[in-house]
Amino acid sequence: MKIFIAGASGAIGSPLVAQLVARGHEVVGTTRSAAKTGALRALGAEPVVVDALDPEAVADAVAKAEPEVIVHQLTALAGPPDFRHVKRMAAATNRLRTEGTDHLLAAARAVGVRRFVAQSNASWMERSGGPVADERGGIEPNPPADVAESVAALRHLEGAVTGISWAEGIAIRYGGFYGPGTGMEDAPDAVMAALIRNRKFPIVGGGNGVWSLVHITDAASATVACIERGKPGIYHVADDDPAPVRVWLPELARALGAKPPRRVPAWLVRLAAGGGPVDMMTRARGISSEKAKRELGWTLRYPSWRIGFAEGLR
Repeated sequence: MKIFIAGASGAIGSPLVAQLVARGHEVVGTTRSAAKTGALRALGAEPVVVDALDPEAVADAVAKAEPEVIVHQLTALAGPPDFRHVKRMAAATNRLRTEGTDHLLAAARAVGVRRFVAQSNASWMERSGGPVADERGGIEPNPPADVAESVAALRHLEGAVTGISWAEGIAIRYGGFYGPGTGMEDAPDAVMAALIRNRKFPIVGGGNGVWSLVHITDAASATVACIERGKPGIYHVADDDPAPVRVWLPELARALGAKPPRRVPAWLVRLAAGGGPVDMMTRARGISSEKAKRELGWTLRYPSWRIGFAEGLR
């Protein structure tokens, strides 16, 4: 198939392009930076520099590519994790998940795309229920005020993509990425790993929030499966070992050769960073990926972060 990947130079872009090309697909990949076109070309994709928030530029790029499938992997989640930058990244990502989604959908409809696959995430599954949610669960309706706009953007993306009638719309709720290129890997320039090594990624409160993680290679292979044989709707994509932050974070620190993470009271983090981070660290729910395995025949290379931390951080 001919596949148009919006955001092909992001964390999941490189392994996704490589896997699709290896399976014989023709890939056109967008990036915001001309400096990244060489890397995309080396992976076997045809690179296109485009501003995803410019509807005319998006429409033109898609019209020229004439793809059968569009994959929406646009985020702005990169760069230093200082507070001001994080706020800018979140605001930019919100626009990509709202305006960017709408621009891509309009362009897709204009050229007769038959399948549209988009990146969502499982960070804000509704907080009521057990520790693990399947696809019948929705997004949290009452998030903390400081993350309300981000949660609303996820809701917009999922509703817009799965609500189309002229093509097969699929939203993928990924677990937390780790592995090469994600920032959570064993590399000198890995942002999240640096925070952990410097003990600036603490366990908040009791650390009872349950996170589902997924190695970036497995996230990409699940996306390939959705592109090739997914059904309209939502798929959860994570490993088989959802765990509280207080369990997996010390293990990641150990795998990175770092000291154990500090523990910080929830009230202090709420005062310094807002209610969103506290909620994530203390109330988050994990996800089950049984539907993806059952319907797509998807198998995990790293079925647990315990294996992934030991073997897949480089």
